[in-house]
Amino acid sequence: MIREFHLADWFTLGNAVCGTAALFSTMSYVQTDRVGHVYFACALVFAALVFDVLDGRIARWRQKASAMGRELDSLADVISFGVTPAMLGYACGMQGLYDRIILAFFVACGVSRLARYNVTAEAMAEESGKVKHFEGTPIPTSFLVVCVLTTAASMGAIGQHLWLGELMLSGYVLHPFTLIFALSGSLMISRIHIPKL
Repeated sequence: MIREFHLADWFTLGNAVCGTAALFSTMSYVQTDRVGHVYFACALVFAALVFDVLDGRIARWRQKASAMGRELDSLADVISFGVTPAMLGYACGMQGLYDRIILAFFVACGVSRLARYNVTAEAMAEESGKVKHFEGTPIPTSFLVVCVLTTAASMGAIGQHLWLGELMLSGYVLHPFTLIFALSGSLMISRIHIPKL
């Protein structure tokens, strides 16, 4: 199977590896309470974003795009820009029942957004084979949420000190800060058109 990989596919795997390493760093934060692990996780998500940008550019440059590459890209994106940000949010204190529901919603939106793109990409492509716009925000935009979490961590606003505090609704906790994930996920599955650069 490895022999069938194109150069771009190796960059896609770099994306997946960075996302997985960011998950490990997030778990290390939970175990040690050392905020440096949160910063490292954010840096790894940024590295995943760089790999994600490069794999597409390399595939177009070498004219070696494939269905397998597209699927590989989606799977890597789910790890790096779906599961990892949600786990980082959980590690940073969004652990109430409603928080968990919102974080799961966020991941489900990311997965749905990628599936919709894969199904509609060919129909939306121009004669050059390039899609001219995204429908809904691309899942890598969740890196902005990761940056907000990292900023909060640098200001000590995680754990019991999350921005906006917490609410008790029907006996269960909601941290309003978690709504940033609800917004990000909702934008992913929206019908707004985002020009593809």
